[in-house]
Amino acid sequence: MLNQQTVSILHSLRLTGMARSFEERLSDPKYAELSHAEFVGLLVQDEKTYRDNRRLRRLLKKAKLRQEAALEDIDYGASRGLSQQVILDLANPQWIPAHRNVLISGPTGIGKSFIACALGNSAARAGYTVLYLRATRLFETLQQSRGDGSHLKTLTRLSRVQLLIIDDFLITPLTDWERRDLLEVIEDRYQAGATVITSQCPINDWHPNIGDPTLADAICDRLLHNAYKVVLKGDSLRRRSTAGKQKNEIKEAIVNDNKLR
Repeated sequence: MLNQQTVSILHSLRLTGMARSFEERLSDPKYAELSHAEFVGLLVQDEKTYRDNRRLRRLLKKAKLRQEAALEDIDYGASRGLSQQVILDLANPQWIPAHRNVLISGPTGIGKSFIACALGNSAARAGYTVLYLRATRLFETLQQSRGDGSHLKTLTRLSRVQLLIIDDFLITPLTDWERRDLLEVIEDRYQAGATVITSQCPINDWHPNIGDPTLADAICDRLLHNAYKVVLKGDSLRRRSTAGKQKNEIKEAIVNDNKLR
């Protein structure tokens, strides 16, 4: 009866991790020999683990990452000019509070989005707030916010995210208001947050492709300052994967045909 009251009180105090752990550990004989201090210490650690996991789930849900990706799963075997040392540097999330940007360029299918999402996943696991947006969706959101009067609120929300990921930048030409909104976003985040941007357009060509020279100067100056640059080259990994699968299917068909003979 006393144990049930203890569990009930723990739940009322919102110590869900401790409540679950209390019941589980009491039912396991191996914890009977622990001192009171040791037992309570385990419960406290279980509560912390529970809260950390709950916070991580919340951060990943809010991040809206395009795909599940991890830095550990990045393929360095494919010839695409990816420096393992750069990824190892980025695996240490200290570049986020240092407000450094990561600019990733390369042809379609080369793995830009995967790397960006892997960085977002790593950041969330380190406890940082993350938000993933395709560039077109970012500009659509800002345009809609103008219509409902929440434009400044939306800009403020974007400025407060510790890591903002903008995918597929410059996939279409920017309109005048998109250039201006982009400057507002980048200006608000300069020396205040970290930003990851992926683009099929080479980084050296961002300035002319942004359009307005004056706005391009301001945007590129803030983005390129103290930024990591990841330039990928080569054929599409998706195309390679499809070609490899087809080759394996052909080989398997030949083997099966020979067996039938």
